[in-house]
Amino acid sequence: MTQDTVRPSGPAAPAAPTADWSLVLPLKPLALAKSRLAPYAGPHRPDLALSFALDTVTAALATPGVARVLVVTRDAVAGARLAALGALVVADEPGGGLNRALTHGASAALALAPRAPLAALSADLPALRPAELARVLGAVPAAGRAFLPDSPGLGTTLLASAPGHPLSPAFGDGSRARHAAGGALELRLADVESVRRDVDTGSDLGEAARLGLGPYTSALIARLGRSRPQT
Repeated sequence: MTQDTVRPSGPAAPAAPTADWSLVLPLKPLALAKSRLAPYAGPHRPDLALSFALDTVTAALATPGVARVLVVTRDAVAGARLAALGALVVADEPGGGLNRALTHGASAALALAPRAPLAALSADLPALRPAELARVLGAVPAAGRAFLPDSPGLGTTLLASAPGHPLSPAFGDGSRARHAAGGALELRLADVESVRRDVDTGSDLGEAARLGLGPYTSALIARLGRSRPQT
């Protein structure tokens, strides 16, 4: 399925509740995260992965309507830093990859707030803006599931489910097509690029920098002696 054949969001669909959202973010152990950034960051790659997560969680917690942010990780350093921001850290108990971690985090979120809408969000959105994330969450329909594709148009940065509907994550390469084929509604929104711009490469980081990086990533890049990411 090409990106032009996925189902667009329908304008008549009623919106999901705009308050009490639970967001679940997955984070690999920092030593393993963001391997494709090694040519750019070298030995500072784990620090860069952490800065992305810190900026993402900071923006998510500041988003109107978001009641709680859960981070699924087994990295003790990252967990402590993110908990200090106000995130709830869920140990990545099941292992077995990204989607199992998200399903585990979704179960933890539902145990805390069974009637709250739920969304899985990428943890590598260093340019994330609360107003743009609120706009995406506000477009989620009241029934079923919806997703937002990433900037290249092949992956997914956000997958949401209304109360009473399973999240059923299918992240990974080509997840846009899988989420659409699985019945999730694609959200086609303008002016939400900070929610779509995840970062895996130096080029991605350059695009995020043009949107405006969050304080943690900006500070790290400054410490690395770079005025802006190389593309």
